[in-house]
Amino acid sequence: MANKRDYYEVLGVSKNVTDEELKKAYRRLAKKYHPDANPDNRKEAEEKFKEVSEAYEVLSDPQKRKMYDQFGHDGPQGFGGGAGGPGGGYYSYTTSGFDGFGDFGDLGDIFSSFFGGGAGFGSRASSRQKASGPRKGRDLKYNLDITFEQSYLGVKKEITIVRNEECPTCHGSKAKPGTKTTTCQACHGTGTIKQTVSTILGQMQTTKTCPECNGEGTKIEEKCSDCKGKGTIRKSVKIQVSVPAGIDHGQTIVLKGEGESGIKGGPRGDLYIVVSVRNHSLFKRQGNNILCDIPITFTQATLGANLEIPMVDGSKEIYKIPEGTQVGARFVIRGKGFKSVNSNYQGDYIFTVNVQIPKKLTSEQRELLTKLAKTMNEQPPVKKRGIFG
Repeated sequence: MANKRDYYEVLGVSKNVTDEELKKAYRRLAKKYHPDANPDNRKEAEEKFKEVSEAYEVLSDPQKRKMYDQFGHDGPQGFGGGAGGPGGGYYSYTTSGFDGFGDFGDLGDIFSSFFGGGAGFGSRASSRQKASGPRKGRDLKYNLDITFEQSYLGVKKEITIVRNEECPTCHGSKAKPGTKTTTCQACHGTGTIKQTVSTILGQMQTTKTCPECNGEGTKIEEKCSDCKGKGTIRKSVKIQVSVPAGIDHGQTIVLKGEGESGIKGGPRGDLYIVVSVRNHSLFKRQGNNILCDIPITFTQATLGANLEIPMVDGSKEIYKIPEGTQVGARFVIRGKGFKSVNSNYQGDYIFTVNVQIPKKLTSEQRELLTKLAKTMNEQPPVKKRGIFG
């Protein structure tokens, strides 16, 4: 990842680029660097073309773009059980949801036919040519709601999702046990058919999903009665999620292999868990810092005091404020803020004091304050104005 160029730089756009401007930039560069348009420098053009396509694949997806803007190419690294299992592996880019060159009509088919699925960024060609072989299962998304305290301390949550699981009767073959499957004669088992079309770049060959077998490469004699020929059944499952301390509102946890079952022996999809953190009545988050307002009396502000400061984890911190503390003064308790998900850094706890003036006084309190007032200049002198103001 270290050698990758910034995606915005690759496409020659600014970070506040609109979707339409992004699409136009991609279309222009894709035409410019398409290998068939650069026969004298095909290898370099191919690398440029892949780079441009990869950049567009990420920036055209709102969720991926948000994570890229926040974490760059690498994204937050694994936590908990490691990248390979539940609770391990933070955000990672996937190819689901990207329709390759679908926005560009026939031009998209031309580009897809060149790569034949080898571009590695979710193009249509990839799905078409691999249709008859193992395919990764669909990725899933889950919205997880947690409290402010849980985002600070971390928490383990059990969630329930409904996903497609491999049919236990036909084991994903879609056929009734004991019946046969035959090779599709239209595509000869490849799941795709090839066509030659005329384009702006000349005669080119495109690859289409076989309409006879819908890309399966095979036909079944009789459908499985349990899954009705789908190869999968809907099932409710419970999953343990390790939410790391310091996670922020809107960040995403990725559980590898917890999506839907793969097709024809392909790997399972992934589960994307988008975290929502509830607001707190006392605390606020600013980056990795915690902000809090602490009320004090005017005598504490005047004389100084040892304050008992409530912390997010439920503990208390004793903090001494100096005499003569003014309204709105801010104080910092170092290293008591949120932990960083990706490093050992921990933010600070910053509290602002608000002096509360009593609305009612006892006769004794009033007498004492009256005596105090006589020893002090209760009304600062007002500067007199001259003739001209």
